[in-house]
Amino acid sequence: MPRKNGTPGLPLDDKNRPVVVLRQGKIVGLELEAGYPQILEAFRGVPYAQSTGGERRFMDPLPVNASDEVFDASLFGDVCPAGPATSGAQSEDCLNANIYRPKEKGGNLRLPVVVHFHGGSFNFGAGDSSRSLSHFVAWSMEPMIAVGFNYRVGAFGFLSSKIMAKAGLLNAGLKDQVLLMEWVKENIAAFGGDPDNVTLMGSSAGAHSIGHHLLHKPDIAPPFHRAILESGAPTARAVYSYSNPLHEKQFRDFLQKLNLASTPEKDLLPALRKISTSEFKKASEAIFNKYNPSLRWPFQPVIDGPGGLIPVAPIHSLKAGKFHKVPILTGFNTNEGAMFVPKSAETGKQFTEFFRNLLPGLRELDLEKLNELYPDPNLDEESKYLETREGLGKQFLRLEQAYGQFAYVAPVRQTARYFSDVKGDGIFGHDGPEVYLYHFAARSSVKGGADHGSHIPWVNYVPERRDKGGVVDEISGCMHAYWTSFVTSGDPNAVEGMWAGRAKWPVYQGGSDEARVLVFGEGNDELAGGHREGVGVQVRDDGFAAEESRFWWGRTELFEF
Repeated sequence: MPRKNGTPGLPLDDKNRPVVVLRQGKIVGLELEAGYPQILEAFRGVPYAQSTGGERRFMDPLPVNASDEVFDASLFGDVCPAGPATSGAQSEDCLNANIYRPKEKGGNLRLPVVVHFHGGSFNFGAGDSSRSLSHFVAWSMEPMIAVGFNYRVGAFGFLSSKIMAKAGLLNAGLKDQVLLMEWVKENIAAFGGDPDNVTLMGSSAGAHSIGHHLLHKPDIAPPFHRAILESGAPTARAVYSYSNPLHEKQFRDFLQKLNLASTPEKDLLPALRKISTSEFKKASEAIFNKYNPSLRWPFQPVIDGPGGLIPVAPIHSLKAGKFHKVPILTGFNTNEGAMFVPKSAETGKQFTEFFRNLLPGLRELDLEKLNELYPDPNLDEESKYLETREGLGKQFLRLEQAYGQFAYVAPVRQTARYFSDVKGDGIFGHDGPEVYLYHFAARSSVKGGADHGSHIPWVNYVPERRDKGGVVDEISGCMHAYWTSFVTSGDPNAVEGMWAGRAKWPVYQGGSDEARVLVFGEGNDELAGGHREGVGVQVRDDGFAAEESRFWWGRTELFEF
């Protein structure tokens, strides 16, 4: 476990460095000062599991062994193989965490804890730099501890097929997340955190992941106490069984790429484990790139059956009320689909074929209704999807709205409804915990608008937002205040700080006439090069994509099989 110190001027015996003693050894961190309103202490690259390389590839993660050795936590650890390296090396010894806290002032601290799950389509991303967690912690009016971490992605973490199911090797990346939460429960008190006050937070695939954990083993107390799901939900996109023909085809394509297509089944797993990390990664990314244009992404969480992490289709768990009834803060962006869909589509036929290919479970009647719900601007001059921006096809706005509402907006609103306290409407009929629903509308670019993930810098209150001034600063400051207040108190309104007097965020009453959401940055286009300030923060009726959401809700079960 010992790691050589690679940071000049930071000797491991320096008494000024923060030290935490765990079962796995003495962890020596460092102080961070530049650019923050307070001094932070960081512990980087701290292992929470053993290596998953070699014979351990695909296997369930194992806890770190006990040790009395000293670990240098001034450097980020290796990240899991996926895409270009971020701040360091990549390897299969990548299951490590980064912990940030305010500099200790003595005493036995028990600070609220936020655990961040990174996004990246379950094929990319890392826990070292995806969220600017240090800014999130440093600017919080009440102290907290933040944990970011790596989990296996791509074929390393989500290789699915009947063969993998038979070996009990599905959803390895989700299993990494489970072990991380267990590690936090066991160890966070040593860092000054409260294991009984843990909030999960994630965007996109990170939010999808948290959604699955919210449904997992609902009769057993979870290792978390509230959740923030940004642009993601357990029913987001399409959750298929491991045996779905698409997964089987992608598995065979992957084997073909590795020249293992004719390998006998009994020899297949040993052969896959002998492939070098670099070649395995290269094949994983090649298969992702093959399917990316159609958005039928490979290497995703799958329904893994009884005893698994996703034992049944998530919609069945939601309908049965079988989920952890903890408070949630969740929401979506206006243009969730802009970064994903083809930008050059010109015809209604291309629109229809896109969805026919993406969602083969849609029937012809469904496709007809889809075209009525999202009228073709080539045929209907009154269509609200008329695209007028240069360099974009005539179907772009229509496509990005329809895909974004299918993949993100409708699932988020669906989760909010099932979790919220609603009674007697015949569809959602149980009492639930507090739910806070938001809609992020500030345009961050000309073509992307309020695109998928574009809200993240605003929430973190990074210099590029807080130094902009005016309404941009207001939006970012208020979002950060709501989020950190939710983490530290369970109520986004409780901690006022610099943004005292901001609008009160009402508890969401899904399915009722009293349903309200908090809207950020409606009409603001300053970051997109415009001059409209819009409205920073306002409470609005729950009306955005309401009819469209009902369309997608009525077909969720066509996408989970």
